[in-house]
Amino acid sequence: MNTLEWILFSTFTMSLFSFVGVFTLVLKEDLLKKIILPLVSLSAGALLGGAFLHMIPEAVEAMGNSQSLWLWVIAGFSMFFLMEQFIHWHHCHRTPHEHKTPVTYLILIADGLHNFIGGLAIAGAFLVDIRVGVVTWLACAAHEIPQEFGDFGVLIHGGWSKKKALWFNFISGLTMMVGALIAYYFSGSYDIRFLLPFAAGNFIYIAASDLIPEVKHSQNIKTNIVHFVSFAVGVALIFIVRIIFE
Repeated sequence: MNTLEWILFSTFTMSLFSFVGVFTLVLKEDLLKKIILPLVSLSAGALLGGAFLHMIPEAVEAMGNSQSLWLWVIAGFSMFFLMEQFIHWHHCHRTPHEHKTPVTYLILIADGLHNFIGGLAIAGAFLVDIRVGVVTWLACAAHEIPQEFGDFGVLIHGGWSKKKALWFNFISGLTMMVGALIAYYFSGSYDIRFLLPFAAGNFIYIAASDLIPEVKHSQNIKTNIVHFVSFAVGVALIFIVRIIFE
């Protein structure tokens, strides 16, 4: 596949992940509670692994170890901090019955914006190198699954029908393709390599601010070990993928 085909395939596949939330309706509540936080830990590891083991090193290779590169990392980190401060939104990784204050339309708008930025990031990674794009895609995928569980739970708990929640969540996911196509279009006229360190900053913020805080408060040693092992597996998967593609 050429670069555009990779970008379209990866972002459309990511949009399809919006349908995984339907499993919250068929899985037992106890089972959901057991798997959701290990998935959150896994995604945190994958995001940090993608940022530090792949995206930042590739950005240094493409842009040089310049101050501007690190400023773009900080800008990417700050963008998501700003979103949480002014949109009052955070990634949700709880089961449907744990939601106290459903904010359905806010979740969709914020998730659409998040997906749009994710599309920019994935396209920027593929435009630098197909291998970088694949790793970025995998890291995003590991993060998207637990997020979509939570988002779907918010919509259902807010009174939406299963069908309406699924399709609106999918439409929100399609904004990732919009962001990717915009990045691809402008790549012919502008240097968009900055999207790689910018996306790394996004990944670092999501992992450190949204995901890890959700799994670090357990008082059970066994649970803490499971969460840490899941986190380590997420990092290891990205490291293995990097080795395979080198």
